[in-house]
Amino acid sequence: MPSFDFTSEADMVALKNAVDVAGRQVGNRYDFKGTSAKVELNEKDKTITVFGDSDFQLDQVKDILFPEMEKKSRESTKRLDIGAIQAISGNKAKQILTVKSGIDQELAKKIVKLIKDSKLKVQATIQGDAVRVTGAKKDLLQEAIALVKKEVTDYPVTFGNFRD
Repeated sequence: MPSFDFTSEADMVALKNAVDVAGRQVGNRYDFKGTSAKVELNEKDKTITVFGDSDFQLDQVKDILFPEMEKKSRESTKRLDIGAIQAISGNKAKQILTVKSGIDQELAKKIVKLIKDSKLKVQATIQGDAVRVTGAKKDLLQEAIALVKKEVTDYPVTFGNFRD
């Protein structure tokens, strides 16, 4: 029986590239000269840390970072979990943006329920941080892909690992 998986993985190469480009732009901007404004990526923890002198400056840095991320990888900003703004030494501030990867249980249950409610003759099962869809024909699987692409717009979901 043909099957495929719905997954969601962050493209770390594109993310690193976007953070580097945004960091260079922040460093070159005249209004950021002499300030603590910068962007750092921790690939191991999958976090982006934004530094600035104030909340307003943090927002300006994010306004540079987010379009760069979207250029490199579509819908990558939907994957971010934005933390609270933290005050650090003096009047400086920082904010941690966590990059989510994989499909969490809540979204996986939503996808399974969506497929079951659609009355398509396919089975959807949750397997870790992915959802496996199995059906008798490829056409049914393509209908399931179209349905999930249309309905799930708040988080980037990809499909792959097709087996015939």
